[in-house]
Amino acid sequence: MSDTHPVIAVADLVSYQDGGIVSRQVVKKTTGNITAFAFDAGQELTEHSSPFEAVVEVMDGEAEIAIAGQPHTVNRGEMIVLPANVPHAVRAHKRFKMLLTMIRS
Repeated sequence: MSDTHPVIAVADLVSYQDGGIVSRQVVKKTTGNITAFAFDAGQELTEHSSPFEAVVEVMDGEAEIAIAGQPHTVNRGEMIVLPANVPHAVRAHKRFKMLLTMIRS
């Protein structure tokens, strides 16, 4: 992000796209990264795992996030921790935006 605009309207980082998922990397460091996502209704990230712990914060709408096969509903203003090496999936029953913070150390 630009040093001339240190304040960021988080929900404005990405826009919805009909039938798609939009992502924008906000911070990329060797110790971790922060990425904003916008999911249209019906879109999903299929089950996968990561060797790193991550935090998902829902900025708009509502997400279904499954961890080890157990679904969790996460609403605007809420967050959930994705443990390292545990399968997880993200599903959009309706449009939502999230901020993903991955910690690599």
